[in-house]
Amino acid sequence: MQPTSVDADAKASSKDLTLDSTEEPKGPDRKLERRTILHIDLRILPLLAAIYAAALIDRINLGAADTAGMGEDLQLGINGRFNIVSTLYFVTYIIFQLPGNMVLPVIGIKPWITSCVVAWGAVSFSMGFVKNWQQLTALRLLLGVFEACYFPAMVYLISTWYKRHEVQKRMAAFYLISICISGLSPIFAWALSLLDGKRNIAGWRWIFIVEGAVTIFLGVLCWFGIIDIPHRNKFLSAEQTAFVMKRLDDDRGDAIPDKLTLAKVRKYLSDWKLWAYGVMFLCTTLPAYALAYFITFILRNMGWDSTQALLRSAPPYAPPIITCMLFSWLSDKYKNRSIFLSIQALICLVGLALVAFAKDNGVRYLGTFLINAGNIGTIPGVLAWSSNNVVSHSKRIVQSAITVMFGGVGGILATATFRAQDAPRYIPGLAVSIGSQVLLMIVATIVVLYNQRMNRLSREGKLSEPLEGQPGFYYTL
Repeated sequence: MQPTSVDADAKASSKDLTLDSTEEPKGPDRKLERRTILHIDLRILPLLAAIYAAALIDRINLGAADTAGMGEDLQLGINGRFNIVSTLYFVTYIIFQLPGNMVLPVIGIKPWITSCVVAWGAVSFSMGFVKNWQQLTALRLLLGVFEACYFPAMVYLISTWYKRHEVQKRMAAFYLISICISGLSPIFAWALSLLDGKRNIAGWRWIFIVEGAVTIFLGVLCWFGIIDIPHRNKFLSAEQTAFVMKRLDDDRGDAIPDKLTLAKVRKYLSDWKLWAYGVMFLCTTLPAYALAYFITFILRNMGWDSTQALLRSAPPYAPPIITCMLFSWLSDKYKNRSIFLSIQALICLVGLALVAFAKDNGVRYLGTFLINAGNIGTIPGVLAWSSNNVVSHSKRIVQSAITVMFGGVGGILATATFRAQDAPRYIPGLAVSIGSQVLLMIVATIVVLYNQRMNRLSREGKLSEPLEGQPGFYYTL
């Protein structure tokens, strides 16, 4: 398949650039770069991470609420209702990924994202007042609609601000902050469940009410704090903005956004590599969702009571603080995604095998640490790899939506394969997760071999047009 070309309006400002240069600014330019990038980091990453942490908490707090009594009150243990409620969220989450991202250039990042965050916070808040499992299901479907519009938009936004081999560290920091906060959600949920009976409201209802209210507050902050893409930003000086635009053009030649059209969307959807990155992202999110949703169930089946299970579900999220940033730093430094993705997939695979097959519960608990140590870093790794290998804002919008959309499929597989009847070992679900890590390494190998071949043909001048339609552009391996 020939590489996708990019329209002239997306590359007019950057013809004949050598985009694989590794030369760094020196002297005053280096000082300007450090000052500017730090400013960008502080404006983008903390707020986006806090909001995504809220999204993760609102998405995965079903398990904690069930442990705190929701399952009994709403009779979620009958006929697999808990799995139905968990799974249906992902149906709307998947469907609305691409349409939500396509709205971004029309409405604008600030109004669109703010509206979505406030809306899903209101939905989460409302879950504290449901009377039956059918109402809970309807609200979960709505939650999927509004949350679908956030994560791909944030992946797109982050990728527009940084050079290709700076982006994984930022993706990792963004995601890691979110995971660290959301990893404490079982403890937050346990504390909120202690409000049981206050104002005649059950403890599990307080979990939704308080966490939903926090999300609404973050949505309001979003209006005042979220920033736009580089050429429309209002927080950098004119000198800094010009510097950012130049370094982006020097890196990949698409600092100025091109117009998104349906014709372009159809063309981008025919690029098999976008779907390959999506499959890899599915493989990264499947064990992540499985552990997030079911770790309290797994720990309870190891012999701990509900309170102990909730408290012990937070420590496994500590190792990624080191491993995720380490592998992201190495990946950016050596400009290679596939090798470090495969290493992390192997670590995750070992952890999954321990949880599934080890006899000692202490060893099985250790496995949950290894799962996160290997798995969490692969998520920003795939996001960075997929964004590295496209040129133009319009294709980046489609690419980020497709990649994250497959993450929702991973969520469906996680909730569908970890079934109550498979307790206490949950072998089918863990086996599927193990298979996902093998598939991740296989697909990564296929993409690397293709990218290597296309880079070689491009350097030898044997292609009819430059890779991605951009002179001097080469795929990241």
